[in-house]
Amino acid sequence: MSLAQVHYTSAAPGDEGTAGRFTAVGPGVSGALLAEIEPLLRHELPDGVADRPSDGELRSLPQPFTYAALSDGSRLVSRSAPVRDTAGGAGPGVRFHAHAVHLPPGVPLPGDRLPVEAWRSPHWVTVTPDGAIPDPLALPPGPTAVSEGLDDFAVSRGPWLAAVLADLRRASGPKEPGGRPVVLVERQCADVARWLGLASVTLPRECAERLTFTTYTRRPGSSAMRVVGMLPEDAEAARAAGLRVHVCTGQAPPGGGTDDVWATTAARVWRSRSPELFREARELPGEPFAAGPLAVTALCAGIALGPDGRAAATRWAADRPYALDAKRTGQLVEALTSPGIDDRTGPEFDAAGRLFGALEGRCPASVTAPLAAMLVTEAVRGGNGSLELPHRDAFVGPEGAEVAERLAPEILTELGDRAGPRSVARTVQLLRVARLLGVDGTDALPGVVDRLAPALLAEAEEESGAGAEGLPGFAPALLELLDEQFEVRTALLGALDRLAPEDPGAVARFLERVALPFTGTQALPHLRMCAEVPGAMATLGGDRAAVWHRVLRAAGLSPFAEPLVLRTAVGLVWEDRAPTVEEARLLLDAATSDAHRAAGTWARLVDAALGASAAEPPATGTPVGPSPASTDEAAALAHDLLRGFPGEIGGRERAGLLLLDLVRELRTGAPEPGWAETVRTLCAQADPVEPALRERAHTALVERLLAPDRPGAELYDFVHGDDAELIAAYDRTARTETVRTRLRTQPAYAADCFTVWTAHPHAGRTWPPVAAALLDEVLRPAVRAMSAEDVAEVEATVGRTGSSGRADAFRTWNRVSTLGRLGRRIAGRVRRG
Repeated sequence: MSLAQVHYTSAAPGDEGTAGRFTAVGPGVSGALLAEIEPLLRHELPDGVADRPSDGELRSLPQPFTYAALSDGSRLVSRSAPVRDTAGGAGPGVRFHAHAVHLPPGVPLPGDRLPVEAWRSPHWVTVTPDGAIPDPLALPPGPTAVSEGLDDFAVSRGPWLAAVLADLRRASGPKEPGGRPVVLVERQCADVARWLGLASVTLPRECAERLTFTTYTRRPGSSAMRVVGMLPEDAEAARAAGLRVHVCTGQAPPGGGTDDVWATTAARVWRSRSPELFREARELPGEPFAAGPLAVTALCAGIALGPDGRAAATRWAADRPYALDAKRTGQLVEALTSPGIDDRTGPEFDAAGRLFGALEGRCPASVTAPLAAMLVTEAVRGGNGSLELPHRDAFVGPEGAEVAERLAPEILTELGDRAGPRSVARTVQLLRVARLLGVDGTDALPGVVDRLAPALLAEAEEESGAGAEGLPGFAPALLELLDEQFEVRTALLGALDRLAPEDPGAVARFLERVALPFTGTQALPHLRMCAEVPGAMATLGGDRAAVWHRVLRAAGLSPFAEPLVLRTAVGLVWEDRAPTVEEARLLLDAATSDAHRAAGTWARLVDAALGASAAEPPATGTPVGPSPASTDEAAALAHDLLRGFPGEIGGRERAGLLLLDLVRELRTGAPEPGWAETVRTLCAQADPVEPALRERAHTALVERLLAPDRPGAELYDFVHGDDAELIAAYDRTARTETVRTRLRTQPAYAADCFTVWTAHPHAGRTWPPVAAALLDEVLRPAVRAMSAEDVAEVEATVGRTGSSGRADAFRTWNRVSTLGRLGRRIAGRVRRG
């Protein structure tokens, strides 16, 4: 069909108020469309154009070439050229003559060409013709002039190539760019057209057709095009407007200006002058702008790519191992494993491992052997612990022997180095590679597992402390190692079992996250206990004694035969807590003292005894000191511990246990003489002694001194020792309700207390005021509450146990009390009268 052509002449510079005009309009172009078309054909001349330019200057002015989409779905292809204006004005000027072709909706360009291919059509004219002229879009068959010299142009624009192609790809998307065109700054409009020519070859057809453009404008911000060209002098204004500007005439951008792998790969293809590869790449499966197909095509063609491009090709081929024939698969593997590559990255090696796994079994081993060699070499020399290693049969012929001969010394040296390897992943990787290559590491294995076992626990704890959950990062490779190598599994499980008694909690937490395979014939009592404890805790809850029994049974060994199971069991159940006294008694009775001594668990029993003694400090005013059953049991436990571990318990712990044992003897037996001095000495030796333990010892002592049958010598030593703390404890205990009740109901006890509290008036500075206060504030109220017969019995008892003078003293003391009471009664009656 014949396409409508339009001719338009713009106003010359300086013709204020004068508009351009359409000089010819083909059929089917409505007035509404002309109103939409006119702004697209109107152009501004650059600054500084001469009034009377020479022919050369005229030809050097911009010649805009435009492809625009109109609102009704039709399109416009136009070319404008500067021409002299000799009509009117002060002298010859310059105006633009635009020649355009209108494409109705749905009508393709003749020959199914792309718009940019018409850029150099010989049928564009610079004057309005008198009659019909050929259609500028009707080009002769074959390559068009736009494709000529594109290789040279791409090479000349190498530094900008990747960044521009990346932006042109984004601009060609199905969505409109929203008035934010890509700006290409060149000195010639022809170079902007060449950029569009590069895009037409590089991009898929449907994307290239969406690229509307003009090769020259001075107002890019108001342009509806997706790509616009500008001269260098206008570039700063475009940047100020916030547009994406590529100045392709100045200093090259650093690093290529983009991290778009597809665009970077496309740029390398152009610089290699191989544009036919774009068509080949589009025939491969994948998304239109996926980097993988293009990178694979480039590598197979011998084009060197960077690490990102190689990784993209490798990942694509690993996902689609069926997409390449044998020849291209071999070419790809050869390109990826080239010995001249020295910038491989971790992601690239990871992708190579995936590719090897995908190709293994699909291709002959001779094809995949270079990949296997590259992977194991990287595993040893590069330290990449995440690599998927090949299987043992990956090498055929001399390849495996050559790799093993090259890497074996390095592997054995690092495995034998006591200062390394530094991480679990590294150790596991080296052990797996050693087996893969048939390297004999038997001599180094004991030392390796002795270092690996604590490293497993440390790294797992570190990850857990950082908030990581689930399997540690090294776990999958570790489990594969243990599954592959029986001797390593046996040695490592043995090392962990030996390590467990030292830190059973860490081993148990590790086994909760990593299910090690120790269900075989190895004894491994400590590991079995560590694996048992989470289930026991969940089932038995807070019954730690029951948990301990169950965990100990899981060991399969008696603590008499293997004392260290005691340490592991105690560490698992109580970890950083001390057992209660009842639990400690259970532990002590479960094994001999020799077993506890060998296991080191006697220290936990000491902690239990001392901890219980300080668990419930007595409060002032409570009945004669705290004597709960737990304290009595702690004292009994302390007695047994002192007998069972005389050589192990020393220092302040021994003094604390002796204090507890003294408490027991003061309450139930006859301790050695010198009670007060013993209490003072032991408190000093146990310093810093827990306040509650000190209080219990003091309370037990003064309770005994307040008893009717206390030895007089002990009381004398106590009073004359002038120990303020002990005397204060005596004062507190004497004021308790238990003592007050005994004083009111037992005349003999009241007589004894009167004798004691009056017998030492000059015993230091602390005792006299305390004794006087007890007489007035404790004994006097008790005597007042007695009957006359009981008071008489008190007086008689004081006389029998002391002297007649002491009896007289009691009568005098009691008379003062009686007179005081009578005086208060008389005064009361006087006031009432």
